[in-house]
Amino acid sequence: MKRVALTIAGSDPSGGAGIQADLKVFHQFGVYGEAAITLLTVQNSLTVARVETLDPDLVTQQILAVIEDIPPHAAKTGALGNAGIVRAVAALAREFRFPLVVDPVMISKHGAPLVDASAREALLGELLPNAALVTPNLPEAAALAGIEVSTVEHMKESARRIHGLTGAKVLVKGGHLEGAALDVLYDGAAFHEYVCERLGTPHTHGTGCTYSAAITACLALGMALPDAAGRAKRYVTSAIRTNPGLGNGCGPVNHHAEVV
Repeated sequence: MKRVALTIAGSDPSGGAGIQADLKVFHQFGVYGEAAITLLTVQNSLTVARVETLDPDLVTQQILAVIEDIPPHAAKTGALGNAGIVRAVAALAREFRFPLVVDPVMISKHGAPLVDASAREALLGELLPNAALVTPNLPEAAALAGIEVSTVEHMKESARRIHGLTGAKVLVKGGHLEGAALDVLYDGAAFHEYVCERLGTPHTHGTGCTYSAAITACLALGMALPDAAGRAKRYVTSAIRTNPGLGNGCGPVNHHAEVV
């Protein structure tokens, strides 16, 4: 049977992030991709000029349409925009019979907010308790855990706190730290660390989407979470290393990178 993955996220017309990136990743991993759009952006490698969220009911109808006909084996969320959409997705997620990966996208690479303040509370209180995994970067981990996150020990403590608040497993991404690129997965019992060399390039647009989509694809293929995170880490590192050099700002990674 063909494996299926669903992304519930925003649209990036430049193709580097959002549903466009997620679908490319699903395809690269040999997984059939579906997408429910939550918001539209006007952006490129230089700036985000506009963000328009969709009606929560329209988001709900998109998700139900694909689940009823072609149910996914795993799903992920990206930018959700506002509390109404978060709550709409959370209401459906309570009945999901497949793992849900939540990428808590709060701000774009260009600094544009992609979620409002009330949505953060809905994320913690309603969506994350129904998630198998949440994948915050350092600023997102700090916002969700309510502590400063600027060291590896901070990463681990934030993961413990987020897990304690929600029950979700937590992958804290250390891309904003100096030194090697270290990510920490907390599964509720133990920590798993994933490290690679830091790559000096401005072309990292969409790395969070790409990473979480790769994990989602691996889960859809039946991989255990620690192995899925490791495989996704290797893929996104290769995608950054072999980026196509497109755009005049923070350009996209290479979604055609080899999956190993």
